[in-house]
Amino acid sequence: MQELNNFLSLIDRYIGSSWWFPYALLGTGLFFTFYLKFPQIRYFRFAFKVVKGKFDKSGDEGDTSHFQALTTALSGTVGTGNIAGVALAVHVGGPAALFWMLMTAAVGMCTKFVEVTLSHKYREKAEDGTMAGGPMYYMKNKLNWKVMGVIFAIATVLSSFGTGSLPQINSIAGSMNAVFGLNKMLVGGVLAVLLAFVIIGGIRRIAVVTERLVPTMAILYFIGAFAVIFSNLGNIIPSFISIFAEVFSGSAATGGFLGGTVALAFNKGVGRGLFSNEAGQGSAPIAHASAKGHEPVSEGFVAILEPFIDTIVICTITGLVLLSSGVWNQKHQTDFDYTDIYVMNNNIKPDSREGQLAIIDHVEKKTTEDLYNGAIDVQHGEIQSDICFIHARSIAENIKVSFDGRAYSGSIEVKDGKPQGDFVFSGKSLVHSAPLTTIAFTKGFFGDYGKYIVVFGLLLFAFSTAISWSYYGDRAMTFIWGSKSVMYYRIVYVITFFVAAFTDTTIIWTLSAITIAVMTLPNLIGILALSKDMKTTVNDFWKDFRKEWPDEKTPE
Repeated sequence: MQELNNFLSLIDRYIGSSWWFPYALLGTGLFFTFYLKFPQIRYFRFAFKVVKGKFDKSGDEGDTSHFQALTTALSGTVGTGNIAGVALAVHVGGPAALFWMLMTAAVGMCTKFVEVTLSHKYREKAEDGTMAGGPMYYMKNKLNWKVMGVIFAIATVLSSFGTGSLPQINSIAGSMNAVFGLNKMLVGGVLAVLLAFVIIGGIRRIAVVTERLVPTMAILYFIGAFAVIFSNLGNIIPSFISIFAEVFSGSAATGGFLGGTVALAFNKGVGRGLFSNEAGQGSAPIAHASAKGHEPVSEGFVAILEPFIDTIVICTITGLVLLSSGVWNQKHQTDFDYTDIYVMNNNIKPDSREGQLAIIDHVEKKTTEDLYNGAIDVQHGEIQSDICFIHARSIAENIKVSFDGRAYSGSIEVKDGKPQGDFVFSGKSLVHSAPLTTIAFTKGFFGDYGKYIVVFGLLLFAFSTAISWSYYGDRAMTFIWGSKSVMYYRIVYVITFFVAAFTDTTIIWTLSAITIAVMTLPNLIGILALSKDMKTTVNDFWKDFRKEWPDEKTPE
């Protein structure tokens, strides 16, 4: 299994995690931003009128309202990325990473407008009478790229497991077990039954659930977040300044944070932003294609709001919680994650800027020259050897070593910086992802109870993501094999959802990164190929709109 994961990681290095991938996404969004004259700004206020149904007609075809389509798409994007992804970006790139997340969202608003409009325009009615749409349909119906449409659909099915199902329940079960001591299998079983009840009802039941679930989970999360922000009100202005002050200079070392380069802030900010709002991936257009509407552009307007809510609002709030509470650059007592451990030679001088840069350089580029090879001596759980112990991009302190629940004494072999054996290391270091956000939420009015808001927020966010992605896979299966294949897909989806609650999903995360890229690249190529079609569609919409609504002020 490890060999397979290494092979997939190698592929991912040249596709989803390669240097050119974020540039392709941002470049496409910037092209359409200028080509369509900043629609994300000009049409922003108008989009709210469309969501409210002001211009709806009784004869419009579709399965959901504009608001239901928006909440279904949001439930697929508002997830662990908003809780864990923001914390990871700040942990790696510093406060400046938030700036690039916001810029990515601003561009992504335009990308969503384009891909949703085109997918809605070329949607079809499936055999069972429901609407089916998404990038695979414009690839087939307009571009005659049926093979590419099938490739996209297959990647969507795989991504529904890798993005929407398996890692989500694994995160939920892990957090519920850590906080409440609940059995992972029990958590997986209960949520699998609830998931089955929702998705077997199809898009109409999914839409009914998400239109209630999304506002509920947002309100719950906002209450906890603002409890922290208002408790640290004096740090808000400095936090805002830090987001913009080091965008072009890199983040300086502060506290346990060793510093971050401009490139790190850019790559992590853009990467986490794209992961959060999925602009350009082609997933959200599948949900929006179900919306009632006779004009595809109107649904494109609705999609503009999605990255704004997901990234500019929710991710910014998470970022302010992390920065204002001050926990992002503080060391915390924690059990060390093996993947974040690096034992380095004692010639590294962590107190110097050169030593800090050497540590960062190794963690990012996986260089081996400064990694320790040999044995470390441990007595009564304390390391005696003169080494530099790195955990979570920080210099670990007060390290304790245990084996089988007891303090360890003896020798531990280290190969290429990694301790060998089933030893447990703990101590003080930086933390990241969901644990960091959890700590930040305890720094407000609710104190330690704030961690429960994160746990339940993670539960609702992740579960809603699983619901929406089941529909994306559902429509992809319909495209490939027809409506009759959907029930088999749903059964497999629920079973694997349950199993992933108590099994290792590392390989799924790696596969997911690849399938996201395989979804995104054909979609970007497709919408670029249809750029003239898009511009004509928008112009025709406004011509017809002025005739039908002569008294309505337009943003043109």
